[in-house]
Amino acid sequence: MAEPSAPESKHKSSLNSSPWSGLMALGNSRHGHHGPGAQSASRAAAAPKPGPPAGLSGGLSQPAGWQSLLSFTILFLAWLAGFSSRLFAVIRFESIIHEFDPWFNYRSTHHLASHGFYEFLNWFDERAWYPLGRIVGGTVYPGLMITAGLIHWILNTLNITVHIRDVCVFLAPTFSGLTSISTFLLTRELWNQGAGLLAACFIAIVPGYISRSVAGSFDNEGIAIFALQFTYYLWVSAWGGYVFIINLIPLHVFVLLLMQRYSKRVYIAYSTFYIVGLILSMQIPFVGFQPIRTSEHMAAAGVFALLQAYAFLQYLRDRLTKQEFQTLFFLGVSLAAGAVFLSVIYLTYTGLWFCIKNINDERVFVALYAISAVYFAGVMVRLMLTLTPVVCMLSAIAFSNVFEHYLGDDMKRENPPVEDSSDEDDKRNPGNLYDKAGKVRKHVTEQEKTEEGLGPNIKSIVTMLMLMLLMMFAVHCTWVTSNAYSSPSVVLASYNHDGTRNILDDFREAYFWLRQNTDEHARVMSWWDYGYQIAGMANRTTLVDNNTWNNSHIALVGKAMSSNETAAYKIMRSLDVDYVLVIFGGVIGYSGDDINKFLWMVRIAEGEHPKDIREGDYFTQQGEFRVDKAGSPTLLNCLMYKMSYYRFGEMQLDFRTPPGFDRTRNAEIGNKDIKFKHLEEAFTSEHWLVRIYKVKAPDNRETLGHKPRVTNIFPKQKYLSKKPVLMESEPTVAFPSDALDWCLGSVIVTAEHTSG
Repeated sequence: MAEPSAPESKHKSSLNSSPWSGLMALGNSRHGHHGPGAQSASRAAAAPKPGPPAGLSGGLSQPAGWQSLLSFTILFLAWLAGFSSRLFAVIRFESIIHEFDPWFNYRSTHHLASHGFYEFLNWFDERAWYPLGRIVGGTVYPGLMITAGLIHWILNTLNITVHIRDVCVFLAPTFSGLTSISTFLLTRELWNQGAGLLAACFIAIVPGYISRSVAGSFDNEGIAIFALQFTYYLWVSAWGGYVFIINLIPLHVFVLLLMQRYSKRVYIAYSTFYIVGLILSMQIPFVGFQPIRTSEHMAAAGVFALLQAYAFLQYLRDRLTKQEFQTLFFLGVSLAAGAVFLSVIYLTYTGLWFCIKNINDERVFVALYAISAVYFAGVMVRLMLTLTPVVCMLSAIAFSNVFEHYLGDDMKRENPPVEDSSDEDDKRNPGNLYDKAGKVRKHVTEQEKTEEGLGPNIKSIVTMLMLMLLMMFAVHCTWVTSNAYSSPSVVLASYNHDGTRNILDDFREAYFWLRQNTDEHARVMSWWDYGYQIAGMANRTTLVDNNTWNNSHIALVGKAMSSNETAAYKIMRSLDVDYVLVIFGGVIGYSGDDINKFLWMVRIAEGEHPKDIREGDYFTQQGEFRVDKAGSPTLLNCLMYKMSYYRFGEMQLDFRTPPGFDRTRNAEIGNKDIKFKHLEEAFTSEHWLVRIYKVKAPDNRETLGHKPRVTNIFPKQKYLSKKPVLMESEPTVAFPSDALDWCLGSVIVTAEHTSG
C-alpha cells in the first residue's frame, strides 16, 4: 500500500486514540516531530484508518476540525482568563487611571480624540513645566495614543458611545488577549501547537506581565509586549519592530552567519527589514535621526554592513577560494561569543535545553532571546517584563515535552511509525532559512529502535504532579494579581481587624479641591512625582512633572523644598507659585510620602546648587536622618518639614503615643511649634495625606519712614524789596527739595501788572 503524502500525514489521526491523543495531535499536526517521542506519534497519525464518508471531509467529523475547534476554545478561554483577572481594580474601586505616567498618556489621548491628530502633533502644553512649557507632539511615542484614539473613533463611528477614559482603562486587558494569541503563534512556529496553547495560557495570567497590564494601567507596556511577540512571530515565520527588537533581530542574523546558515532569504529579509524599518521609524517626530546617530542602533547597522560584505564574498567565492580562512574566522568569533554568554549565564532551563538540543534556525532565535533577556533582566529589574514572554514559551515547551513523553506512549504503540516523505525535502534543501520547526532528522538505525512503554503508575503519578503544579501556578497568579497589582496608587485601601475595607480617597479629594477652588491659571509647586496627576485631575499648571527632561528646573524646586521659609519664598515668587502641594503620610502610616523622598530633593538640589544646599546638613552628627528632637536643625526648619508637620504637634493619634507621633517614622516630631510667615494652609485632606498651602502675595510696597512735613514752601529771604515788581511773563516757582515730599503738583504764581 502506498504511503500517504506529507501534507496528508499532517492532518490524519486516529479517532480511537486516548483522550490525550487529541491534544497530542494538536502538537504534531502542523510541524511533525518537536520533541522526544513525538515523531512516532506524528507518523502514527499518518497511518490510514477507517473514517467517515468522504462527503463529510472538512467538517467537524474530521479530526482536523475538532483540533481547530479545541485550539480556538483554549485560546478564547486564555483570552477570557487574562482579561477577567485584570479587572480586580475596576471591580473593587471603579474605572480609573492608575499610577503617574498613565495620567499623562490619558491626557494626551483625550487631547488627540478632541482636537485631531494634526493638533496633537503640534500641541504645546502650557500647563507643564511653567514657565517653560512642553512641546508634546515631538517628544512622545504616539503609538499608544493613536491606538486608543483609533479604537474610540471606530466605536463612535459604529454609534457605540464610550468615553475615551473607558477605552484607556480597558485597553491593556484587551491587548493581553492579543498577546496570548501572538505568543501561541510564535511558540507554535518554534515547537508545536500544544506548546503554543500552553504558552498562551501561561502568559495570560503570569504576574510578570499582569503587573504592567491591569485595567487602568494605560502605559506603553500594555501594547508593547503584544507588538514585540507579534514582531518576533513575523520574523521567525515569514520575513522579519524597538531598541530590544532592533538589536535582537540583527543578533539572530549575525549568529546565522556564524553558523554558516546564510541564504538568499536571509539577505533579502534582513535587508528589507532594516531599510524599510529605518525609513519608517524616522517618520516619527520624536525619533527623527536617532536610528542613524545613537549607539543603540549601531549593532543593526553593523550587521547590515556585514551582511552586504558576506553576500559579496559569497558571490566571489567561486572565483576567490578562501573557504579555509572564512571557516576559521567564523569559528573563532562563534566560540568567543559562546564563551561570553556561557560565562555570564548558566543554562539550566529545561525548555531552553530542548531548543538547543533540537536546534534549527528558529530555535537559535529563541535561545538568543532567552539568554539576552535573562542577562538584561538581571542588570535592570524593569526589563523583567521582556523576560516574561520567553519564560512562558520555554516553560510551555518543557511541559509539552513531558506530556508527550509520559502520555504519548499508548499512541506510539497503537500506531506503528511510517516514513515521513517530508524528510526528503529537507535533504534536497538543507540551506533554507525557515525549515519546518519539527524537522529533526534521525538516522534510520535510531528510528528502528524499539521503545518500551512506561508503566501506568508512573504515568499517573507524573500526570498528577504536573496538573497539581499547573493548578498551584494558576492560584498563585490569581492571588498575586488580586493583592499586589490591583490597587491604583490614586486610591488607597486599608483593612480593619474584622476584614472590612476602608477607602482612602485623599488624592482625588485634594485634586478636586484644586480644580474647584483655585484660579484656572493657578500654578502649583510639588515634587515631580505628582505633576502628571495634578495636570490630569486638577487641570492646573505645574512646575515639574514625570517627564524630568530639565534637571536644573527640578533642582530649583528641590532647593525651595530644602531651604528655610524666607529663602524658599524668594524662589517661589520668582517662579510665580500660587500653591504648594505636599504628601504627608504620618497620620495613616503611608511610607511613600515626601519626607521619605526628601533626601532625593536635597541631592538633586545639591547637584545644581552646591553652595546653598549640602546633604550633610540634614543629618545628625552620627549620620542619622531623624525627624525628632535629635534631628538636624537644618531639617527641622526647612520648608518641607514645616509644611508636612504644621499643626501635627497638636494631634494625638493614639492614647499610647504622645501628640505629634509620626506613624511612618515611628518618632515624635522635634518641632511642634511651627508657624508660617509667607504661607497659609489652604486645604488638608481627610486623612492628612495631601496638604496644600497658599503662597501669600507680598504687600503693595514696603513701609517708608516719613520726614517732618514742611509747611512753608518758600525759603526766607534776608532782604525783601518793598517796591512793586513789573513782570512781563508768568514765572514758574521752583520748589526746594525739602518741599517735594509734601507738594503734589507745581504752583504757578501770577502777578498782575500795576502802573507806577
